[in-house]
Amino acid sequence: MLLSILNHFLCIFPIAFSLRSREREPQLCKPALKMSVTLHTNLGDIKCEIFCDEVPKSAENFLALCASGYYDGTIFHRNIKGFMIQGGDPTGTGKGGTSIWGKKFNDEIKESLKHNARGILSMANSGANTNGSQFFITYAKQPHLNGLYTIFGRVIHGFEVLDIMEKTQTGPGDRPLAEIRLNRVTIHANPLAG
Repeated sequence: MLLSILNHFLCIFPIAFSLRSREREPQLCKPALKMSVTLHTNLGDIKCEIFCDEVPKSAENFLALCASGYYDGTIFHRNIKGFMIQGGDPTGTGKGGTSIWGKKFNDEIKESLKHNARGILSMANSGANTNGSQFFITYAKQPHLNGLYTIFGRVIHGFEVLDIMEKTQTGPGDRPLAEIRLNRVTIHANPLAG
């Protein structure tokens, strides 16, 4: 079983990928393969389903960054109660981060994917087609974000951790006063896998 999962994973994400590799079409060899990740934070674990079929490029970017350890030890630098929490910037400033292609990549806006619930994962950006490594998780429905940000997943377990994150006090720039850290990420080939 483990060998089968590892084989699927290696088929999707080559072992040697470079953050400076040239942009290419997503290399998803199994379009129907369901993927998920567990975000291991200093406040607890959050498990998220990743929408590989719907937004393959954004999913590949996020999963490859997770697999490389890119997000390990990064902080969630922006936290707005009732809105969202944002992370994925290795500089911790909200101004850093890059995609696996070494440059910004285009949005994958899908009419079927909406910011219609707590726990929606989206790419953070500074305007159309400026996706890199930063992402956010919603604390509530945010319909005004529809059509502006690529949704690439949703929380399936760990809503109690989101509750703790949302209650964390913030200072200037909506920065958490008590650090919220993404220690590491575990990738699962099946969103229901442990």
